[in-house]
Amino acid sequence: MRRRLRKVRVCSIEPVDAMSQALAALRVGRGTVRRFRQSGTWGLSYSGLSGSGFHVVLHGSGWLLPGDRAPVELGPGDVVLVTSGADHGLASGPRPMRGLPPVQLGAAEPAPGPADFEFLCGAYRLGPGQHVHPYLAALPDPIVVRTPDSLVTLFDEHHAAGLVVDATRHAWLDLVIANALRRWLGTADLPATPDPAITAAVRAIDAGPETRWTVRELSRAAGMSRATFTRRFTAAVGRTPADYLLAHRLGHAARLLRETDAPLATVARRAGYATESALAGAFRRAYGMAPGAFRRVSGNNTFQ
Repeated sequence: MRRRLRKVRVCSIEPVDAMSQALAALRVGRGTVRRFRQSGTWGLSYSGLSGSGFHVVLHGSGWLLPGDRAPVELGPGDVVLVTSGADHGLASGPRPMRGLPPVQLGAAEPAPGPADFEFLCGAYRLGPGQHVHPYLAALPDPIVVRTPDSLVTLFDEHHAAGLVVDATRHAWLDLVIANALRRWLGTADLPATPDPAITAAVRAIDAGPETRWTVRELSRAAGMSRATFTRRFTAAVGRTPADYLLAHRLGHAARLLRETDAPLATVARRAGYATESALAGAFRRAYGMAPGAFRRVSGNNTFQ
């Protein structure tokens, strides 16, 4: 029997709630962190990121090249937060982004020694069929803020002790992203909510992934016809309600597979699927592998 839904209250999402939901959605992706050292005249381009990430400046001065905006000078303690994968560049001086060599990612640490500019890059890289949460997609991209030195010290201490494994890496990624968002939100206006009724519906979906939502029930709870709800939801979120429901359920399942040892039947139930086979079929279509294979592969992430 379908659970009867209460009417979704039309209101804006509280910033901390939305931030927590957005970070949880990112954890489906592969968490990576890499240190870079550059000297002389240099430049790197970052493009094609499906997800969210950041650069933390450790030493020296450089420039962010946002592509469609004026270059921004960077110094120690600055964080460039890439909220939803915008193409951008980093360089030793202000210049056009066009022509910069693409960054090369790998597991090797840069050679030790002094450098003109040193920074850390971190990101949650999402796979096929995965998208950043609408909250992050609505923010400017990229954003520049300051971060406490303690966050960098914490990472360096764990790295030196050989403690940078999945759990600590993901925790540090979350800390930097959440800290950067809170600092930016403290000095900027909150992003305008394009449609409060749709925002409330997204919040309800995010808060109850185990609920057996349907588009008809969501539209009724939002006080709209199904056609109006679908049109307004798609305009606000960039995906149809059905697509968002599917992505959110599978994303929640992927996080449970990555972060817990819960049996597949439990994962299916908590992600809103009636049976293991229903989850497995949808999961294969979205991720190209069975849930069990995803759990094994997601346990093999390496420090980068």
